[in-house]
Amino acid sequence: MPVPITDVKITILTFAQTRTQLGFAEKTIECEPGETPREIFRRLAPQFDPGKIIRVAVNREYADWDQPIGEASELALIPPVSGG
Repeated sequence: MPVPITDVKITILTFAQTRTQLGFAEKTIECEPGETPREIFRRLAPQFDPGKIIRVAVNREYADWDQPIGEASELALIPPVSGG
C-alpha cells in the first residue's frame, strides 16, 4: 500500500521587484502537495498580490497560479522584464 504524500519542502525564489516586495531572495517552507502557488503566497505574504503581470514557475516551468504544486521542489516568481 503506497504511503500518502503529506508535506513537501519547497524553495521559493524571488527576483527584482518581487524580492523587494516580499523581503527575501530565497526561502524554504513546507507545503501540502494540493496547495497552489496562489494559496502558498496568500499564507506566506497576505499583502502580496501577483496581479496579472507576475508569472510563476514550478520546477523551472511556467505554471498556472491555481495549479496544485504536487511534489515540486522549487517555486519562482518571474516579474516582467524591461529593457531593450
